[in-house]
Amino acid sequence: MEKYDVLIIGAGIAGLYAAMNIPKEKNVLVVCKDIPWECNTFYAQGGMVTAQGEADIPLHVKDTMIAGAEHNDREVVEILSRTSLETTKDIIDRGMQFDVGETGELLFTKEAAHSTARIIHAGGDATGRYMHHFMMTQNKHKLQRNTLVYDLLIENGRCFGAKALVNYEHKTILADDVIIASGGVGSLYEFNTNSRTVSADIHGICVEKGIELADMEMMQFHPTVFVKTPFARKLLLTEALRGEGAWIVSKDGRRFLFDYDERGELASRDIVSRAIFDHKRKTGQEVYLDFSMFEEKWFAKRFPNITRSFEAIGYKFPKDRVPISPAFHYAVGGIKCDTDGCVEGIDGLYVIGEASSTGVHGANRLASNSLLEGVVFAKRAVDHLLGKEKVEMAVPKFDKEYKNIVHHENDKIYKHRLRKIMWEEAGIIRTKKGLLKAKNLIYDMKNREIGRLLELRLNTAAAIIEAALKRKVSLGTHHIEK
Repeated sequence: MEKYDVLIIGAGIAGLYAAMNIPKEKNVLVVCKDIPWECNTFYAQGGMVTAQGEADIPLHVKDTMIAGAEHNDREVVEILSRTSLETTKDIIDRGMQFDVGETGELLFTKEAAHSTARIIHAGGDATGRYMHHFMMTQNKHKLQRNTLVYDLLIENGRCFGAKALVNYEHKTILADDVIIASGGVGSLYEFNTNSRTVSADIHGICVEKGIELADMEMMQFHPTVFVKTPFARKLLLTEALRGEGAWIVSKDGRRFLFDYDERGELASRDIVSRAIFDHKRKTGQEVYLDFSMFEEKWFAKRFPNITRSFEAIGYKFPKDRVPISPAFHYAVGGIKCDTDGCVEGIDGLYVIGEASSTGVHGANRLASNSLLEGVVFAKRAVDHLLGKEKVEMAVPKFDKEYKNIVHHENDKIYKHRLRKIMWEEAGIIRTKKGLLKAKNLIYDMKNREIGRLLELRLNTAAAIIEAALKRKVSLGTHHIEK
């Protein structure tokens, strides 16, 4: 049995930036399910939002609120924008190199629903990869891979640590404070852009423990994804492409998005996703992303990652247009917490990044606010954690046994069934009938012989369905038809 000052569950941008802000004298353990770079941060392309000085804060707040259908908590959005001035400076001062122009000034790009260019990027379209590598090199604490958390040790309103499989061995990890930075719920959906490790386990534990999840009906779908691959994680085509001027076109080359919104390609993600979905449903034809307006050398320099990835499967950009579909991208809702990441009613438990729900994103996340959210609320959680008085408590005995902990022989069949029904009935367009169908299927699976991890996924899926059924009118990413 190991004991730490702080246990951080997740090694994406939120978990690593939290670790960077905890003094090296503290005994800290950062854990991840697989290899550290198998996380959503690593796959983030577009960039990180940062307010362009004090004058831009009200505008950034306004853009975030409009994208979030005014369902956001304005106070939290203001914290996000204002703190960006501090956290971006800190990351750059520590040595992170974002893309700069010929005279050394930061390069800013614009993405959908932003009223101005305020997104910084690295490696052209490999921002997450560059930031993740940088934060890995900055981490001064122990980082442990192949650690799969399957329970939180909670008793009498306090979290004492977690139970996990470490290299397939059962371990109890005790900690004075636990920070959840485990990401979203991508693996619940048949088509998604997420890392294979992002499967909603921790949310499922929270359902079991009675910890509140908020806005779980708000699941964001990225409009421009290449889904014609055999892998669960589909190939994302960053929103920055449209920010720079790429078009979404029908088979005959028509820019049909203007039929749905006057902003066309620069409407918010929920609107663009529904428009593509609706157009394909009505016409039965493919929808394409068209880059033909770009100059070849410029495109290869600005989007090297996309150019190489698609070249490997036979596309020549920017000449070729590529078929696209929306795919699950980001969990807007999550584990409810306050602006310091504290989970109400559970001392010593924090949640940050995509796993959390602070109210910052409302009903739909504004493009590239996610990397910023990760650093801003990681910093706030660590400041709170380090500033509070330490209370010593005796650790209760946690001796619950788990049978078939990882999986049962039938789990693979049920997982596939779950992912399909979540995509079809709790995806871009929902109906009450479809949601009830999904609810019944989930209930049926939960009553079968299943492994612990599938049980946790089903808990989270059920929470999404319940939240979607409760919200009777469409809002943001939640679009419900009769």
